[in-house]
Amino acid sequence: MQHDAHAHHDHSAHEGHEHHTQHQGHAEQHQGHEGHPGHHQADGKVSWGMAAKATLHCLTGCAIGEILGMVIGTALGWGNMQTMILAIILAFFFGYALTLRGILAAGVDFKTAFKVALAADTLSIAVMEIIDNGIIALWPGAMDAHLDEPFFWIVLAIALAAAFVITTPVNKWMIGRGKGHAVVHQYHH
Repeated sequence: MQHDAHAHHDHSAHEGHEHHTQHQGHAEQHQGHEGHPGHHQADGKVSWGMAAKATLHCLTGCAIGEILGMVIGTALGWGNMQTMILAIILAFFFGYALTLRGILAAGVDFKTAFKVALAADTLSIAVMEIIDNGIIALWPGAMDAHLDEPFFWIVLAIALAAAFVITTPVNKWMIGRGKGHAVVHQYHH
């Protein structure tokens, strides 16, 4: 088992667990923890399922922020560029907020939790936003579609699905190196 991903983990609760196999069992015990699956298997590999769950977590925050940004921008009569900028800002905000919520619930102070959320989600959210907004910007007619048109929601769904598919390998790579949502996982023991 690679221990560098758990370098900051407090092992004081595991006194008497001197053997590597007992620690390995502890890591496996947390596989599939509700809302935050164990990101490390005993051999240091990261499954696609783990990466997909981490990506879905980020995608949820991004989707909430993007849709809210589009609704607000449309309601205020803003142009496409201003609305897209607001949607991207809110996507980052809600992406970080979902991660912060879980870390703060584990009893971590806000400053530490904020740093962990930035480290865990920035690359994932950035990749999602580039893919998602790139598809919407390049899809003929999508930028001019209105929220009450099915075409808008179909293109948005395709863009979010593409962002999920492209970001999942990025998250798999990051988690496997003890970064991304692997950083969040240490606060859920």
